[in-house]
Amino acid sequence: RSESPLGRMLSLIETPGSPLRFLILDCPTESTLPFYLEEFKRFNVSTVVRCCQQTYSAARLDEQGIQVLDMPFKDGGVPPPTVVRDWLILIDQHQTKAVAAAAASLPPPTIAVHCVAGLGRAPVLVAIALIELGMEPLDAVEFVRRKRRGAFNKPQIAYL
Repeated sequence: RSESPLGRMLSLIETPGSPLRFLILDCPTESTLPFYLEEFKRFNVSTVVRCCQQTYSAARLDEQGIQVLDMPFKDGGVPPPTVVRDWLILIDQHQTKAVAAAAASLPPPTIAVHCVAGLGRAPVLVAIALIELGMEPLDAVEFVRRKRRGAFNKPQIAYL
């Protein structure tokens, strides 16, 4: 167990039948970024997806070999088609990397996703990935909610 003050704010979602992993979190700031960096290393995070406005410099993550991608959309909303397309491209790329890592007995790479609270936009993207990987939509909602209580609002569930 980590001594990080973030322990309860991070939700690891391991994909059934796939080595692909996601880490849902709330929004880092410049002052909390060192704590998040510790956790990113622990979970082998290779990419961070921001679904909200920038609250920290991506350069600090880039220096650690972690790619930062911005895929913002409206708070409480659903992702526009361009965000879904970019997200699915990222999922395909990471699925290939995760399978290669598993074959080489290496730890799987993890995609970290955050919005402001980690309860709406970030879980929606993770659920989209789970659905694309074969999970039924309502099962994906339930699966994420088991790890991230309070995730999703009614419009987001209807969308999924």
